[in-house]
Amino acid sequence: MGSTAPFIAIFSCNHNISSMATNKPTQNQRRDFLKNAAKGGIAALSLSSIAASAFSAEKHISKAVSDSGDIAVKPDHLIRSVPENMVWGYYGADVPPVATVKDGDIVEIQTINTTGVPRRNPEDFYKTNNLPLDEQALDIIEIYKKVKPEPSGLSGHMLTGPIFIEGAEPGDTLEVRILDIVPRSGFGVNAVWPKGGELGDVVTTRENFVYKYDKKKRIASFKEGIEIPVKPFMGVMAVSPAPEKGRVSSIPPGYYGGNMDLKHLVKGTTLYLPVSTKGALFTTGDCHAAQGTGEISGVAIEASLSLTVKFIVRKDMHIKQVRAESPTHFILLGLDPDLSKAMKNAATEAVNFIKDDLGFTFNEALSICSTGVDFEITQLVDQTLGANAMVPKSIFTNKTFPYWNS
Repeated sequence: MGSTAPFIAIFSCNHNISSMATNKPTQNQRRDFLKNAAKGGIAALSLSSIAASAFSAEKHISKAVSDSGDIAVKPDHLIRSVPENMVWGYYGADVPPVATVKDGDIVEIQTINTTGVPRRNPEDFYKTNNLPLDEQALDIIEIYKKVKPEPSGLSGHMLTGPIFIEGAEPGDTLEVRILDIVPRSGFGVNAVWPKGGELGDVVTTRENFVYKYDKKKRIASFKEGIEIPVKPFMGVMAVSPAPEKGRVSSIPPGYYGGNMDLKHLVKGTTLYLPVSTKGALFTTGDCHAAQGTGEISGVAIEASLSLTVKFIVRKDMHIKQVRAESPTHFILLGLDPDLSKAMKNAATEAVNFIKDDLGFTFNEALSICSTGVDFEITQLVDQTLGANAMVPKSIFTNKTFPYWNS
């Protein structure tokens, strides 16, 4: 196995901090510090210094270096993965937002992965696996101490949010441009356990697999001879369901997005979410360094990530079901507890998109889907199962599709 190296972060001290989670009594002091610090430009910090002051606001006015090694776009806001910014396993229109941002703002959102890390004595996981107590590890330890499950017993992922986007109203579409996704540590974790995933009935013991990253080769490996390409994406990106739905678990995905585990939502792609409540209330988490289509063990390479997105409120776009887009494809999703119905829903979404948005008849659109569109199993392990249609833009030779990163 090649050498492993953590992804090191560089922090910029000159952008808007209005959405940061900080203790209110010290907010003015931190703001004054930042005004002075902004004059100093960019400061590089080692992982050891990050760990030494994991919760200081000053250091977190940040933007991690992109996975290509270049300094990425500078966000307007940073949402830290500290306890007051986390929600354990649910969405809802009544969940208080942790930040308010404007239409068009760029937001960096830190997320954490708890796979393999026990709630009792989480430090032991890092010691046993010879892993550093870096920033994200210290965040997890603090979150475990302070974040409580939803009182009714809803369970799910440890998520960051929700974020209120000014101007978003029911009936609008929230366009989420994924500008960057950066690993926050040098490793991720996959797990196999009894009753988990597609083959859980034949698994007899739990085992965690720590995949360490080789930054130069852009791969992850838990043993010599295995190299998994690192392609970070967020398993969960959601807006709140409609208020009448109440609070819902983050485990099954829905029309509002959520736990889609759509591996194509990498840097440079776009997610479109139908807005059902004022402010949209965007929440994210279940962060993955890599995943096979289907995610059959129940989890991917779960890894703490930093997601940078641009939020755009679309008053001209009205959708009822989440969809996505890449520079090369339109991506339509179908969801249902029955996989055959999820597939049929994906096919219906794809045919209707080609018919309604691209101007073909129903029969023409169905023919195009049968001959030029690939259908995939998105995931099989989240109660509500997923299929997705990959519609290539290249097959429509008389049309052009302008895209924001082209």
